[in-house]
Amino acid sequence: MKVIGIKFKEGGKVYYFAPAEGAEYKENMEVVVETAKSIEIAKVAFLPVEVEDSKVTQPLKPVIRIATDKDRAQKKRNLERKPEAMRIAEEKIEKRGLKMKLIDCEFAFDGSKVIFYFSADGRVDFRELVKDLAGVFHIRIELRQVGIRDETKLLGGLGPCGRECCCAGAMPEFKKVSIKMAKVQGLSLNPGKISGLCGRLMCCLSYENEYYSEIYKKMPKTGSEVSTPEGKGTVVSDNMLKQTVRVKIEKDGSLIYKDFALSDIRFKGGKKEVADEKVSDELKGLLD
Repeated sequence: MKVIGIKFKEGGKVYYFAPAEGAEYKENMEVVVETAKSIEIAKVAFLPVEVEDSKVTQPLKPVIRIATDKDRAQKKRNLERKPEAMRIAEEKIEKRGLKMKLIDCEFAFDGSKVIFYFSADGRVDFRELVKDLAGVFHIRIELRQVGIRDETKLLGGLGPCGRECCCAGAMPEFKKVSIKMAKVQGLSLNPGKISGLCGRLMCCLSYENEYYSEIYKKMPKTGSEVSTPEGKGTVVSDNMLKQTVRVKIEKDGSLIYKDFALSDIRFKGGKKEVADEKVSDELKGLLD
């Protein structure tokens, strides 16, 4: 079956759609598609390819057309309505005294509804709020409660590394992240060092875990004895990214510290899988 990859947001999940017969697509081209709930404008993530029928969720929705200037103008009008919609919603929330934080909103491409995203510590009865908003906008109103990770994905921002948050720019779906991943990567278990803007474990721990898990097993244990081109010594530390080992060597009555490539040293065994350990309540707060 021939499908085309479509994404609705940058860094978002890619969905399969049925390409229009005879249409010529380009990557990142804007197209109008039919979804289960409405007509939306989106972008081409990848060009039409053949995939196995078993990998496609039926029925496959179609790409209606390549976006026109009129479609792009409609999209622009929807975006221009957003600030005023946010302001009105915040006023209504405050007036009702609801304990919820408004995060974002978006208008359906065809103008049939507006979706408001919010976060809250628990369940919120927003039935009266929906009536208030419907009385203002005169279209269908949807309120969706999202978690703290989803909040960061929607709002975006810069992570501790100085780059855009992984969840907002490079991760279509969240992956499980654990304290064990931080241990394998040799990171300090200081919550301030391994948590992202959302206050949970950084997504990149999972993204990089496969590489570090393999290298970790090849590295010698800290404090173990190794053979180097300059004699035997004791492992002081290692750098899994550079694949180097810092070794303390006693020579002529003095101690020297030198970095060696992993391939240049010899040792027995290696690091084993990190055992799961009980973590402090402070670290538990970083878990989902």
